[in-house]
Amino acid sequence: MKKIIPILLIIFTFLSSYAQEKVDKKLQSKLDELVKGFNGDIGVYVKNLKTGKTASINADTIFPTASMIKVPITCGIFNKIEKGTLDYHTELMYCDSLLYAGEDILGSFKDGEKIALSKVLMLMITTSDNTASLWAQLLAGTGTAINEVMANHGLQNTRVNSRTPGRKDNQKKYGWGQTTPREMATLLTLIRDGKMINPAASERIYRNLIRIYWDSEALSQIPPTVQVASKSGAVDAARSEVLLVNAPHGDFVFCITTKNQKDTSWNYDNEGWTIIRKLSNLLWNYYEPNFGWQQPEGMQKYFK
Repeated sequence: MKKIIPILLIIFTFLSSYAQEKVDKKLQSKLDELVKGFNGDIGVYVKNLKTGKTASINADTIFPTASMIKVPITCGIFNKIEKGTLDYHTELMYCDSLLYAGEDILGSFKDGEKIALSKVLMLMITTSDNTASLWAQLLAGTGTAINEVMANHGLQNTRVNSRTPGRKDNQKKYGWGQTTPREMATLLTLIRDGKMINPAASERIYRNLIRIYWDSEALSQIPPTVQVASKSGAVDAARSEVLLVNAPHGDFVFCITTKNQKDTSWNYDNEGWTIIRKLSNLLWNYYEPNFGWQQPEGMQKYFK
């Protein structure tokens, strides 16, 4: 009973904050126009963290996370670290049995090579290394433990599905993980505010989230001189990204997710990736119209 009461208070606080949100009608109109004609399902949640004003589309609909699930996984690891069952700097031994076939850096390690847990977590977030991520998921106590951390912080739909008992049906529908645009944006906000596990863990997680290799979509539309915490995800019929932008005139956070896309290509001009870039560009210029930055001519060849 003692454990249930704090969880209920968190949930009540979150629901109350949702009810009190003020909609930015001008921005909402722009979002509505942006998503017209999209060939698939799309969800968007935007919040100006200075004013509290929001705009959204299907913000509470469940979507696949793809690699965005690596943010909850890293939270699960830090929960173990703060409980004293893991050490951030501990040296681990890689085994071939951990390999998830692909182009991952960790997957190129030889059986028996050593690597620090901190570097495994860096690879999981920075390069979205799947082998590192599945290893971290196991070390965190599997999806069961990670999902408990999410629930304890008021996130009721953000869940790891793969390799997690009781979530086979969810995995068939959503893949590795699931979330809503509002919850994923809220998760990054909790981390920024020092409310994920504790302030020390939150700060370390946030520092990791500002070093992203995959920057061709939403990040490409924000000046490189501006700090951004983010994570993206992609599978054939779903593309997504969540960003918390430390903008000059006030932080803002947004998450965009898609599913059931007709365009399942992996080209730069994929419809999902294109609308992610358009949204990021729209929001940056909406919140920072006088910043004076334009993407240099010829830059696109570095993003394809």
